[in-house]
Amino acid sequence: MKKPVVLVVDDEPQILRVMRASLPIRGYEVLTVSSGEEALNQLGKEVPDLVILDLAMPEMSGLEVCRRVREFSSVPIIILSAKGSESDKVAALDLGADDYVTKPFGMDELLARARAVLRRLSTTNDRVLAVGDVTIDIDERRVVVGGKEIRLTPKEFDLLKYLVNNAGKVVTHRSLLQTVWGWQSTDQTEYLRVFINQLRRKIEIDASHPRYLITEPWVGYRFVPNE
Repeated sequence: MKKPVVLVVDDEPQILRVMRASLPIRGYEVLTVSSGEEALNQLGKEVPDLVILDLAMPEMSGLEVCRRVREFSSVPIIILSAKGSESDKVAALDLGADDYVTKPFGMDELLARARAVLRRLSTTNDRVLAVGDVTIDIDERRVVVGGKEIRLTPKEFDLLKYLVNNAGKVVTHRSLLQTVWGWQSTDQTEYLRVFINQLRRKIEIDASHPRYLITEPWVGYRFVPNE
């Protein structure tokens, strides 16, 4: 079985050393570069299975790299970001990044995010979404959670479908609002919070302690499958 290829882009030599040492023993093939320009050159030669991309790099930022990559590729991108850069995280996610991990990070957390992104890409079906114990039939607009059918309003269904389709990934407020309600609603985060709370009351065992619909403070939401 072919090992997934991971391209790590970071200007910190220590991070690259850790990645080169840690990822191969966990079943990944690793390529490392130290600048955005090198990353784009490498992606022009061969598109990996996953890109791990630092945001704060000299000359070409991770945001610019992300923007350029999305012009020609849908390769999954996990952002590495320093603490306190919430606006940059949101910007990266809105530019098409799939997830982010905050520095300093644990390798186990990073690998869990990587597995979630790769698994989502390999299992997503256009007509039926099945993630953990949640199944969504797109054509029949039918939702089953833990073997029990859940009745949702049309907007609740569209919201859950988008989150499940991006299971494990942080989805920004802006992205959710734009997808479900249209571009003119992208600043109505309170409106979104109401619908998330309604969904939680219907699909969570305890809406006050959600296990599926997780809030990412100031950024958005993440659907975490119960597997």
